[in-house]
Amino acid sequence: LTQGMEVDSDGWQPGKKIVQKPYVVNEMEYEASLPEKKSNTLSRDLIDYVRYMIQNHGENYKEMARDEKNYYQDTPKQIKRKINVYKNFYPEEYKDFIASLKQDKMDVQ
Repeated sequence: LTQGMEVDSDGWQPGKKIVQKPYVVNEMEYEASLPEKKSNTLSRDLIDYVRYMIQNHGENYKEMARDEKNYYQDTPKQIKRKINVYKNFYPEEYKDFIASLKQDKMDVQ
């Protein structure tokens, strides 16, 4: 064994822990104590994309995949997943949007 080292149950560790820069430790502890920021928004592009697809194709995901605005060439399953993400993030907005679509159909007839 080299001088100044002790064998611990965790393995090799220095015998005495000397903190050379306590301000670094304090800053790291402070940052670790802050609550995580959660981003509870979707991009405007994704919202517009999903609304466009629903407005023009209803729930026909195969038609959505063939649409010319499907720039990313999403598969029907990928489009369905994006729509579900939108539903989960903005349930009230989604309900209002669907209600407005139904109202528009009634007005046209």
